[in-house]
Amino acid sequence: MNKIYSLISFFILITFTAFSGTLSGIVIDKETGEPLIGANVRLDKKGFYDATGLDGSFSIKNLPAGKYQVKISYVAYETITQEVIIGKDNTFLKLSLVPDLKQSLNEVVVTATSDKSTENSARFSERKANQLMNIVSGRAIEISPDLTVANLIQRVSGISIERNSNGDGQYAILRGMDKRYNYTLVNGIKIPSPDNKYRYVPLDIFPSELLGRLEVFKTLTPDLEGDAVGGVVNMVMKDAPNQLEIKGNLAGGYNELFMNRGFTSFDASQIQKQSPYELNGSTYSATSKDFPKGTLTLQTKNPIPNIVGGLSIGNRFLQNRLGVILAGSFQNTYRGSNSKFFSSTVYDTEKTSRITSLAERQYSERQERLGLHAKIDFRLNERNKLQWYNAYMNLINEQLRDTKTTEYSSGGYDPEKGNAGLTFGVRSRLTQQQIFNSTLQGTHQLSDKFKFNWSAVYSTASNQVPDNTSFSVLGKRENFVETKIYPQQSSRRWEHNDDRDLATYLNLTYLSSWKSNPLEISTGVLYRDKQRSNFYNNYVLQPTNPFAVFGKDFNNYNEVDFTVQNPRGTVASALNYDATEKIAAGYLMAKLNTKATQFIGGLRVENTDQGYQMLFPLGELHPSGNQVYTDFLPSLNVKHSLNNIQNLRASYFRSINRPGFFEIVPGKVVNEEFQERGNPDLQRAVADNIDLRYEYFPNASDQIMAGVFYKYIKNPIEYTLQVDETRGQDVFYTPGNFGNANNYGLELDVIKYFKNFGIKANYTYTHSSITTKKNIRVRNSSGNLESISVNQTRPLYGQSEHIGNFSLLYRNSKTGWDAQLAASYTGERINTVSQFLDNDLWQEAFVQMDFSIEKKLSDRWVIFGKANNLLNTPMRVFIKNTNPVNANIPEQSKGGNDKTLIREDYYQRSYLIGIKFKY
Repeated sequence: MNKIYSLISFFILITFTAFSGTLSGIVIDKETGEPLIGANVRLDKKGFYDATGLDGSFSIKNLPAGKYQVKISYVAYETITQEVIIGKDNTFLKLSLVPDLKQSLNEVVVTATSDKSTENSARFSERKANQLMNIVSGRAIEISPDLTVANLIQRVSGISIERNSNGDGQYAILRGMDKRYNYTLVNGIKIPSPDNKYRYVPLDIFPSELLGRLEVFKTLTPDLEGDAVGGVVNMVMKDAPNQLEIKGNLAGGYNELFMNRGFTSFDASQIQKQSPYELNGSTYSATSKDFPKGTLTLQTKNPIPNIVGGLSIGNRFLQNRLGVILAGSFQNTYRGSNSKFFSSTVYDTEKTSRITSLAERQYSERQERLGLHAKIDFRLNERNKLQWYNAYMNLINEQLRDTKTTEYSSGGYDPEKGNAGLTFGVRSRLTQQQIFNSTLQGTHQLSDKFKFNWSAVYSTASNQVPDNTSFSVLGKRENFVETKIYPQQSSRRWEHNDDRDLATYLNLTYLSSWKSNPLEISTGVLYRDKQRSNFYNNYVLQPTNPFAVFGKDFNNYNEVDFTVQNPRGTVASALNYDATEKIAAGYLMAKLNTKATQFIGGLRVENTDQGYQMLFPLGELHPSGNQVYTDFLPSLNVKHSLNNIQNLRASYFRSINRPGFFEIVPGKVVNEEFQERGNPDLQRAVADNIDLRYEYFPNASDQIMAGVFYKYIKNPIEYTLQVDETRGQDVFYTPGNFGNANNYGLELDVIKYFKNFGIKANYTYTHSSITTKKNIRVRNSSGNLESISVNQTRPLYGQSEHIGNFSLLYRNSKTGWDAQLAASYTGERINTVSQFLDNDLWQEAFVQMDFSIEKKLSDRWVIFGKANNLLNTPMRVFIKNTNPVNANIPEQSKGGNDKTLIREDYYQRSYLIGIKFKY
């Protein structure tokens, strides 16, 4: 009998061993249901293991039939072991892990310091948010190809970016609303802008690695400041971790542009921070000795590699009651572009501008970006918490622009013989922008029903452009041979501005109920005192010997001697002024949660007192000005839960857009391509905003969001080229109010993970319209040239009809690989509004493709690489018409038969490779 039993057992064992099966499943957080990415799933038989993918799933194939012990482990969670029997069928397990609380003071503290940087946390916050918002998680920031917040934010649905001269992102355009229609927060606190003209913040000053996550609010609640029509950008900086954590990274790279040409720089060490006027007083007469020639001492060579590094140290002390984090980021990068800029003008009665010259420009820029951030939070007890945050951002840009201009309108232009008049020019410019913010905050649970929080804020922002130098040399092209001849005048310009903000926020919340439903009633006040000081001084230097010949009397620009034409400088400019802005605001808000619906509504009231005082008005009709107004801004946000995984949202809010200081200061400012002028009669814009959105969260990591929006803007602020009626035919680029505008569109946002792969995609359609006056020129009955105004309807400045993003993600925790391929599409949009009918400048649609990759070497070391602008997409600007006069001008064939090329910039690809460390 024993022999028969043994024989049967042997055959059963052989039969089952012949089969092989698959063990698959998903690992989640037991409390939140979030998939855990990178959890280890290991069987007791050697060689059989896997790590969970982006959706928390795992799969172990080709398992011999039998009994196994499955061990699941994940950092900061309790390890579990489970028995499983594998047969010929596939086996699926849903495994739940619980946080390991052994080293925590209590569960409340753990919740207060939970990791909010994960993708799942970002999706959870979007789902539970009071208003419509999109979030880029800390982990997504870490793996992204982007080094600055400006480049990072283009990944968010409905957002495009405006780039600077080297191709880097600088400003965000939200839902087709120009950069002026949004504002920027750091940890929920508004910060001032270092810009010398406008109030919007350049986002390229912020290194992305300092962020814990990036939030974009697309609707407003009464507790948010009301001057946003497009939306609000909130940079949430890194928090102290639950235990000692040290992170560092160091990388080097290169821009492909400088593999094909040299990098030209100047001697910035000789730059004086203050002009002779500032150093010696207003009665001082400057001489040529007051202007060192370092800005004209040029050298061309291959730049050193780009260097990028960062370090953060954080920990919690006193049984997790005290949290401290210190973080810093440093970037020294070499960027540039090859650019062609065609100057044009509308001649006589011609319908489209004729090209008058071509400026071929080579930009060489060294950017030094430093970001520091420190945060301390201290829990006095379970009811009281204090937090002190400090941030310092510094961006230094040394830019050399080398230009060769070919004149087409002069009589000497003959492309067949290779003859033309030329001008060779150089501009040396150093720009330093700084932002500092210090915020002390307190959160207090006064009782079971009353909560109180406050913030005391001190912020500064500054912009310095000392000794901005321009110099040109006349030249010629004869028989296709180009030569430089006579030196021309040089200008030396000093500009700087400083903003100082003092602000106080006070908020009180009362917890109650209404018909057994939780009810929160909140009220709060804000007071901000902003002071701005703006300075401008310009000197014109003429060559001592205007007939000096290049190659004979001088070989380098720094060998030219100059005489100061205006020894006391020119300070009569709109950029010399002092300004103030005082904002007092208060709000009342109620939040009601019923079984399936949440209502958040209320009223915000903002009083604005904005004024300026020109320091050197010189006959201006409005040497000083002041605007005082009060706005009542109602809002209502409704979120209805169809079930546990689906939401419907609807919202309405009224908002405003205030003019910047420079925009209301009269007087002209001479820029590179045109003159600018302020408008003291400029009014604020007021907008009514409506949003609807459907949200579907099938699990903690995936989402589908689809929505529509509509904005009605009264007195939108648009910039146009206009003729100055009091100064003859001078053309100024100036802001104005142009009736009313409409802006509407739809957004679609999808995130889906498949084991080791993930897809993030979004698309936004936007349509806007505004009607403004345009000019056409005709000959009257007397044969004289006459200008006639007509109405033209066009999109809002900066608005693209189509915007899309697509990212393909790959992560394999088992092998340690992590990669992302990201593409952003921006449709055509108006770049500059012309004074003439059908002559607006349009930026061509473009695709930006970037790539990043990481390889985990161990628990502490990771190597990574980033590549940007893989397609080398140029920035092109066109007029959507042609003029037969331009047919023989080189490069105009790129516009086709229906476009006139105005500008074309190439930036080339950039690469970075480095290593990360985590302890």
